[in-house]
Amino acid sequence: MKAKKTGKWVFFTVFAIILALTLTAFLGIDNYYGDIRNVYLKGANDIRWGIDIRGGVEAVFTPDIKADKITAGDMSAAKSIIETRLVGNNITDYEVFVENEKHQIIVRFPWSSDQTDYDPAAEVAKLGKTAVLSFCQGTAKSTVLVEGKYVENASAQYDAAQGGWYIALKFDTTGTSKFAEATRQNVGSTISIWMDDVMLSAPTVNSVIANGEAVITGQFTAEEANELANQINAGSLPFGLTVDDSKMQIVSPTLGSDALMVMIIAAACAFVVICLLMIIRYRLLGVVASIALLGQVGGMIACISGYFPGTESFTLTIPGIAGIILSIGVGVDANVIAAERIREEFSKGKTIDGAIASGYKNSLSAIIDGNMTIVIVSLVLMGSFGAENNILTTILSPLMNLFGTTITGSIYSFGYTLLVGTIFNLIVGVFASRLMVKSISRLKVFRKPALYGGKKNV
Repeated sequence: MKAKKTGKWVFFTVFAIILALTLTAFLGIDNYYGDIRNVYLKGANDIRWGIDIRGGVEAVFTPDIKADKITAGDMSAAKSIIETRLVGNNITDYEVFVENEKHQIIVRFPWSSDQTDYDPAAEVAKLGKTAVLSFCQGTAKSTVLVEGKYVENASAQYDAAQGGWYIALKFDTTGTSKFAEATRQNVGSTISIWMDDVMLSAPTVNSVIANGEAVITGQFTAEEANELANQINAGSLPFGLTVDDSKMQIVSPTLGSDALMVMIIAAACAFVVICLLMIIRYRLLGVVASIALLGQVGGMIACISGYFPGTESFTLTIPGIAGIILSIGVGVDANVIAAERIREEFSKGKTIDGAIASGYKNSLSAIIDGNMTIVIVSLVLMGSFGAENNILTTILSPLMNLFGTTITGSIYSFGYTLLVGTIFNLIVGVFASRLMVKSISRLKVFRKPALYGGKKNV
């Protein structure tokens, strides 16, 4: 069966999508009503920069129980939960240290991208909350029916029928059984839901809930719903943590905004030079490769800034920027391999259509193999240097314990940017490029082998 040819206008459609993604990813979409900023799509200005670039805050936490009741295991558990809460809020450039002798946990994390509204004291207070979720009989906290430790997963959801934002809960096997029994015994009565000493909601039980699912409603904002879901997923601290305000201090950046601007300008200049070299060397294929690289960069910025609905700004560090640069290099490599294969096919005497089809077919295996290798490496880096309770971290923890903890957030940022950059290279640099080249080659004005690396018209 003869393969269906790509339409002539597919190139312009794909190009328009890439251009729209890149422009909106960098600029975002927002407006101001007085001093209030309404954000519809986040842009590069919403990226949360790491401590090494923008600076941050350092806080010292102390358990609110007697010293003789504090164990090293409890301190380690508290450290793990704080790290999980930070990662849950996409704060990956953090430093968390435990001083068992002084019974202190020292936490450093970067400023938010929105400097005007950011309250570091409030953010620090959130990290120290015990976050004990419980389901109680009636509207008092005296009789606990189900503990929050049995919640397997919590996620922020939106549904107008539920009154807007709410938190959907999924219990584990034990929790499902306990919650079913609790609802069975309280049909027609109230089961209140508490976080620490604050009642979140008090719904009336209409029937037995045996599927292990529950919801928390309460007219939450999107931010409040996500924050509560993150706290539930992170788990409860073994004790409350208080902050010594006298020891809370500002952490100065090691790079600074001026150096960051120089880096951005240098990166932009390098990008332009690379595109020009590809266009000079590979002609029309170089033009398409440049468009694909632009889409790859736009996609990475979108993943970092919180551009996509339901996502938050990711913490970008200097190693994270290195991951962006490396993934762009991988994107260039993918386009160069494809262009060289197409040139080789022309040297064999093939037509434009035949050279393009064979060139991409012969290059696909090498490109995907290289990219999948980088994806695996990125996942290992994220698992090795991420929060302590994810699966990969648990598997790799014996090896990672040989390294210092101060590099955790930075390496995680490097792995993340390298991962999303490689994924967008596969989407844009491989498949979208192929569509664009096949499409534009259908236009009469571009039916010249010389534009693709050939030497004579066919």
